[in-house]
Amino acid sequence: MASRRYGACVLHQRAAVLRMMCRGMSAAADLHSQVDFLKGEPHRNHPGVTNLKTLRLPEELQVAARCIIQRAEVPRLADRAHSLTNFLWSRKSPVEESSLRKRAVKLEKELWEKEMEKKADIDEQLLEDRIRKKVFSELKKTTYHWKTTRYDEELGVVYMAARLAGGYAAVKRALNEIKKKDSSFAPQSLLDFGSGLGTVVWASHSHWGDSLKELVCVDSSGPMNVLAERLLKGDEERVEPHIKQVYFRQFLPVSPKVQFDLVVAAFTLSELQNVKEREDTVLTLWRKTSSYLVLVENGTKEGHQMLMEARDTLLKKQDKIVHDIRPAAVFAPCPHERTCPKLASAITTPCNFNQMYQPLPLPGRNERQTEKFSYLILARTELEGTESEGVDWGRLISPVKRRTRHVHCRMCCPDGKLQHLVVTARKQSRDVYRCARSSDWGDRLPMLQGDDEDAESGSER
Repeated sequence: MASRRYGACVLHQRAAVLRMMCRGMSAAADLHSQVDFLKGEPHRNHPGVTNLKTLRLPEELQVAARCIIQRAEVPRLADRAHSLTNFLWSRKSPVEESSLRKRAVKLEKELWEKEMEKKADIDEQLLEDRIRKKVFSELKKTTYHWKTTRYDEELGVVYMAARLAGGYAAVKRALNEIKKKDSSFAPQSLLDFGSGLGTVVWASHSHWGDSLKELVCVDSSGPMNVLAERLLKGDEERVEPHIKQVYFRQFLPVSPKVQFDLVVAAFTLSELQNVKEREDTVLTLWRKTSSYLVLVENGTKEGHQMLMEARDTLLKKQDKIVHDIRPAAVFAPCPHERTCPKLASAITTPCNFNQMYQPLPLPGRNERQTEKFSYLILARTELEGTESEGVDWGRLISPVKRRTRHVHCRMCCPDGKLQHLVVTARKQSRDVYRCARSSDWGDRLPMLQGDDEDAESGSER
């Protein structure tokens, strides 16, 4: 009898604990559901969704590109386009002179030590000359030989076949962050630095065609500017351009006081020779920015590293020339302004995103493709009153894994840490759970107060 009473007592206690836990989870879910982060939107289109469906080039742009490519009659175009794509993707950053000098000194020291161990009589001058030749030969073999890519008309057409659709997709997806998060933004002026074929103009026009009145394209390559203008006119000389008020330049506007509502540099930083040149360029572009500066690069380690360098430059370094005292604030994709946690980890991986797109219809390239890119958007002023109180937004940094009654989300969080969050309707609320199931890599997800406790057990180590 005593053992039965003891067993019944234990069962009663366990049931009471379970009831308390359920009430706690229910209370947390009720608290979460009271926060209106949806702002009247359906879950599948909640405020954090910025991904776009498979993108296609505007019909006018696609027709013009095909016409130019057909008229150019570039030999082995498909093979050359494939090779150029691989070259641009695998391109490394130029080796800095300071780094090269350190390697040379270290190698020279090692060679001298080896010679001294031999204790042989030898002419020091001859030995020094031999070591220098060895150092030079070794550095020549092991150093990445970076060089500027110079585009003539033919290589410009190859670039058009290789990168027009992918570049357009990446830029349009990045600009959609501004379109979605700051719906009142209606830029009247645009500066595209390193404009190439003018994809930024087309992507910006697709978002804000009604408001843009002045679009300035700056590219040092004359042939690329000519091709970009031909694309705007449908490859017809005497026809009005499809997008008006577009001006092509080979140099930036001289006056430091001239600003643009939107400044974009897409796949441009990787064309600059060293850190100092990239830093100076970013500061110059920031002076030209009155609202948003958008930087886009390949989704590689090098591309991501260059963007983080630009981020640090604008957040931490004091510009000597200041005409606009409003400071820079990170707008996207980072939900914080701390050191990138992906760079801080032992194994560095780039922070990148995907955008599906339909390529130009060339032989062997009719199926949709994926553009992997990294981007950074900085704003002159932070948004006010556009986010719900009590809601922080994290960024999904990998594909969402949907399982029965729960969703696995790897996120970059407002506290500057990477978290593995397991979202359920019971823990986070039905609204957050449905938003998580409707979100994907690159979207933002609401992290309501109290979610940190749920994420700690899944923190990435």
